[in-house]
Amino acid sequence: MSFSNFNQIQQALKSGETTLPEIVQDYIANIKQRNDQINAVIRYDEQEALSRAAQIQERIENDSAGVLAGMVIGVKDLICEKDKLATCASNILADFESVYDATVIKRLREEDAILLGRLNMDEFAMGSSTENTIYGPAHNPADTSRVTGGSSGGSAAAVAAQFCTASLGSDTGGSIRQPASYCGVVGLKPTYGRVSRHGLIAYASSFDCIGPLANTVEDAARLLEVIAGSDTNDNTSSSRTVPDYRRFVENTDPNIRIGVPEEYFGEGLDDEIRDGIQDKLKSLEESGAELVPIHLPNMKFGIATYYILATAEASSNLARYDGIRYGHRADMDEVEKELSEEQEGIEEQIKLANGDQKVELAAQLEDLDSPLIRLYKKSRTEGFGAEVKRRIILGTYVLSAGYYDAYYAKAQKVRRLIKQDFTKAFDDVDVIVSPTAPTTAFEIGSENNNPLQMYLNDIYTISANLAGICGISIPAGVDSNGLPFGMQFMADTFEEGKLFNAARLVEQLG
Repeated sequence: MSFSNFNQIQQALKSGETTLPEIVQDYIANIKQRNDQINAVIRYDEQEALSRAAQIQERIENDSAGVLAGMVIGVKDLICEKDKLATCASNILADFESVYDATVIKRLREEDAILLGRLNMDEFAMGSSTENTIYGPAHNPADTSRVTGGSSGGSAAAVAAQFCTASLGSDTGGSIRQPASYCGVVGLKPTYGRVSRHGLIAYASSFDCIGPLANTVEDAARLLEVIAGSDTNDNTSSSRTVPDYRRFVENTDPNIRIGVPEEYFGEGLDDEIRDGIQDKLKSLEESGAELVPIHLPNMKFGIATYYILATAEASSNLARYDGIRYGHRADMDEVEKELSEEQEGIEEQIKLANGDQKVELAAQLEDLDSPLIRLYKKSRTEGFGAEVKRRIILGTYVLSAGYYDAYYAKAQKVRRLIKQDFTKAFDDVDVIVSPTAPTTAFEIGSENNNPLQMYLNDIYTISANLAGICGISIPAGVDSNGLPFGMQFMADTFEEGKLFNAARLVEQLG
């Protein structure tokens, strides 16, 4: 039995056409059949899911179930669930078991959602393809030779492959929206502070947002209603009242003003994506929307600004994984053995050396790390992957003495200018439209040796994170190779309702 949205599931449960345990069994059957090819789900507990389904089924029959009863959700592997591994797809947290539930997890449980399994991702959410992972790359359900996007690639692929009704991802620079575009699903990045980050393992704390991925705009709205809201455990969460987001989906207003920035439809954008989005915009215009040309002059600095600020925050956040307080610890006996052998080797060379060479070797011996420092280095070297190391090094560099003002402080100023561009634009328009990504999903492995090209896949999504506003990716079509692509709407802070309205208008176009 196949359901394309949560409404269908609820109707089937209410009519007695099916039961929740049967629905869960269908999702698990899909995982068993296709996950070997997709690699979106990295862990799941079949018995736990079925047991919870049976309990919720009783509440459904007694009309006492929560608003998400019947929704089966996958969770990106950096959101904490009590007594479950939360590895961030990294060797440094390969054995880390959470001792508490993230706030979003607690809220989902309270409304009777079923949390089916943990989903693949780029290590510590650093990547745009879900290839930087200890679990192996995730594969796009539309074409398994292609990437899913990242870093929430497992979350997008799991929804597209019907492994779950919806999923949770995180978005630091586009990590929900870009994989949603590649996999042909809906992906929402809420306003910064709209959803609590308590229990989200941090990458860049002033950028990170938790958000939903789903097959429909309404399902994303339902999820946001549940997970949004203030939280005493996260002092950056907003105390603003959470609106009834579904009313924006159920009662759409076609008479909206859509800002069309020239910066987002120029060089570098695939022609088929440009044509597909323009067709959608033309249809929206015919239905009552007004297309307003706008200018966002500082968007050209978005990539550079993001990769200075986000990596600086990553360098700070990931310093805690030192093998002592948190994370993988190298074998101390091996560390001491290596250090002893290195020391003995230099001492032997000193015995045979003369003059300046002896002085130089003595200095090398003096400069050898202590066992503790060597343990730190070896633990982090073994624990972190190449992309995470690259970003830690970059972030440490821009924060270092002599470079802080030249890079980090200047990037903060540019971030403010980017925010001002959006604030000015939203005085005149309801939403701003753009492609979600410049291309459809690329082949697995094709960009691994070109990190700059990989970073450019987030060129249209990064600015929303820099400005702290909300954005949504909605499926807009497929290219000549049958690969999905999305279009993005962005709205001002806490205007998710406008996003849902615009996205639903596109969804209604078919």
